[in-house]
Amino acid sequence: MKKKVALVLSGGGARGIAHIGVIEELESRNYEITSIAGTSMGSVIGGVYSAGNLQALKEWIVTLDRGKVFRLVDFTLSKQGLLKGDRVFKAMKEVIPDILIEEMRIPFAAVAVDIIHKKEVVFTTGSMYDAIRASVAIPTILTPVKTRDGLLVDGGIMNNIPINHVHRERGDILVAVNVNADIPLSKPAISRKDHEERESRYRKVIREFNKHLIHQGPKPDGINLGYFDLISRTLGVMTYQMAQMSLKNYSPDILIEVSIASCGMYDFYKAEEMIQIGRHAAEERLELVPHPKGKPGR
Repeated sequence: MKKKVALVLSGGGARGIAHIGVIEELESRNYEITSIAGTSMGSVIGGVYSAGNLQALKEWIVTLDRGKVFRLVDFTLSKQGLLKGDRVFKAMKEVIPDILIEEMRIPFAAVAVDIIHKKEVVFTTGSMYDAIRASVAIPTILTPVKTRDGLLVDGGIMNNIPINHVHRERGDILVAVNVNADIPLSKPAISRKDHEERESRYRKVIREFNKHLIHQGPKPDGINLGYFDLISRTLGVMTYQMAQMSLKNYSPDILIEVSIASCGMYDFYKAEEMIQIGRHAAEERLELVPHPKGKPGR
């Protein structure tokens, strides 16, 4: 008999790709995911899974380490963010069609924040892409989403592990995945040569990208943090503290943690590695879960 799971997926930029591995491991162990709530990258993975298209997303996202990620970067002159995000969502729609959330095979909720009205906005109906676009709008990086009288940004600034918004069923298990955990990095063996080749290509472009940003802003002084490093560290401190409060107030039955040291927020070239890390984290945690016959594991 399958064990029903209400699944909560945190934000975390590229680290959120680990959610794919977590979901795959849950399914391989006979868990049935019956609802999902997600913030930011968690809303992307959760929404696409709820729509039944996770495999298509996985096959697309692992190609981003081949230079495609920077062809999807669309700078904007807007003062509200560096990137518009139109190209990446257009590319996703070519692989994964839009769907109304209320027509998904399982209940789904995506969390954003209205910074005008200072409140959470939870999407449980309407366009999947409208919901995840608002949920991933990282302040100063991706332009916010305008509504009739509000302005929506990344839900992580208020609720990065939205346990309180996942649909519950009688007898289900509450599983939360935090990809910003302050724990030592644990990962399976990965080809060093393959990793170094991908990182070399990616880092070369990142250096040029950061030069572009430095020329448009003040010169770094003191600790030499790049623009994206500064943003990600600032958001990381904020979301970490709020995540701890959320986990304390809404304790999950199973908490799967991925180290914040696993990759940077924008290291999408590590897609394949992050999927493996997510599966590894889930495997380690689920091995400790007692089964009806008293035996952990599968």
